[in-house]
Amino acid sequence: MAPVVTSVSPAQGNPAGGTPVTINGSGFIGATVVRFGPNLATNVVVVSDTQITARTPPGSGTVKVTVTGPTGTSTQNVFFTYTTVAAPVLTALSPTSGPTGGGNTVTITGTNLTGATQVLFGAAPATILTNTATQIT
Repeated sequence: MAPVVTSVSPAQGNPAGGTPVTINGSGFIGATVVRFGPNLATNVVVVSDTQITARTPPGSGTVKVTVTGPTGTSTQNVFFTYTTVAAPVLTALSPTSGPTGGGNTVTITGTNLTGATQVLFGAAPATILTNTATQIT
């Protein structure tokens, strides 16, 4: 049976490509090709039978995401939209300091925060608890 694609997250990204995405579905073991429309994704990693990570190629408009493996190519209608998204703007951080070992809750305030996929404190990634257009916890 051909791979099955059920979702891609995020479902939109920059037309220049390079957006890190997670593709969910099944039958991914042995997958060799991920396409966004006719274009090949880069940095494709088959994480498990149900998950692939990749980076989008350059593109435009709304395109179908497909996965090809030894048993065929997915046929589901899962789409990715290339769109220019305004960059996030951070205006406040509360609290402004915390323990070096981490673990405390921080509220980040700003604009264009919807869809944020990563928050870094220096090089250390944080866990996003909540996310709105103006606030990330």
